[in-house]
Amino acid sequence: MTYPFLPVRHIALSVITAVSLSLASIVPSQAGPKIQHLTSPGGIEAWFVQDPTVPLIAMEYSFAGGASQDPKDKPGVANLVGALLDEGSGDLNSKSFHERLDRRAIKLSFSASADTFRGSLRMLREHKDEAFDLLRMALTSPHLDLADVERIRSQVISRLRRNTTDATALASRKFLEIAFGDHPYGRPASGTLDSVPNITVGDMEDYVGRVLAKDTLKVAVVGDIDPVTLGQLLDKTFGGLPAKANLTPVADVEPVAPPQRAFVPLDVPQTAITFGGPGVKRSDPNFMSALVVNHILGGGSSSRLYREVREKRGLAYSVFDQLVWMEHSAVFIGNTGTQADRAGDTIDTVESEVRRIAQGGPTQKELDEAKSHLKGSQMLALDSSSKLAQALLQYQLDKLPIDYIEKRNASIDAVTIDDAKRAAKRLWGQGLVTVVVGRAPEAAAQPAAATAPKLD
Repeated sequence: MTYPFLPVRHIALSVITAVSLSLASIVPSQAGPKIQHLTSPGGIEAWFVQDPTVPLIAMEYSFAGGASQDPKDKPGVANLVGALLDEGSGDLNSKSFHERLDRRAIKLSFSASADTFRGSLRMLREHKDEAFDLLRMALTSPHLDLADVERIRSQVISRLRRNTTDATALASRKFLEIAFGDHPYGRPASGTLDSVPNITVGDMEDYVGRVLAKDTLKVAVVGDIDPVTLGQLLDKTFGGLPAKANLTPVADVEPVAPPQRAFVPLDVPQTAITFGGPGVKRSDPNFMSALVVNHILGGGSSSRLYREVREKRGLAYSVFDQLVWMEHSAVFIGNTGTQADRAGDTIDTVESEVRRIAQGGPTQKELDEAKSHLKGSQMLALDSSSKLAQALLQYQLDKLPIDYIEKRNASIDAVTIDDAKRAAKRLWGQGLVTVVVGRAPEAAAQPAAATAPKLD
């Protein structure tokens, strides 16, 4: 999982969703899907699962770069590009482009994460030619008309303004600023109220020209299409892109070492708490041990944090943490929310559980139950064409083998209690970076006025 920056655009159509959810037969209970490594006549590579049982095709694809390619003084360029690629392309203006999508029940979306610019395409089999052609136009000849740019810009600015009174959004943003400082990972992918108004069409055209290129393209396709037809469509869709990207180098970065604590005042009843620290990269040989032990600490309703924070003390409705890995760094990050006058108790409880698992590790029973859950959840996580395509794309980005689905459970089984204890000490032995956003304890008894803090 890469860090979840907000997706930019979704064009949802219920007919596609209904068909997609019925495609569970792609992943039989006793065996994984047959994944092919396809290379088109023009050299476009894709991981591909052919399934004729439902007349649906789902494609996920990405280009390297993402929000880390935004200019230092203009975060939000990639976000705006993703929002505008389907606002008129080729000989179609924005209205005509969306009418074509709607008429054929085609779902098309784009988003920017820290390291990738991603796209998603879903269609019924009978509309595949038109769907792929609309994607081709969006990628190779976007209009970026000024009227569309200003309309989308105003929507982004509106969301950014709302976030200035959203405690959870502020806590997550502050955590990244503390963890990564001036590195691109420390800047908000959606931009700021200062940067977004100053992003020009030229900035977006420069981004498209530098980032959308064939040499960093990754593709995953699942559905009712044969390899020959798919290869032809991939060439028509992506063949006109530049051969090589022109990316600004991004340095590896170590997150700030714990312990650290920051408080952002915001006059709202619910206090948001984000906590975390240095994580484990996906390429690390000890990654699976970290994944298993992290599930024990904060991975769900059976986790230690959930039991101690919610069930025993009733301090919060939800609490969790997860491993987050990027191309150049990794963190673990958790979130919870509570009443302002209980924030101190909540933080103390979280820190106590973190210390306890860092010092003693999990029990054998906890380890066995975590392994069972993680293995059993694999098939449920891939129960539709879209989910499977998303997973196959992520496996490529993580540089995993094409048969990873078949090997994953064995790698989970291989984690020993000693492995889990070492991973726990590595992850949590130094403590936490904690960000608290809300009302000061002495103001907790006063009515909330939702005064926004000063953030760029």
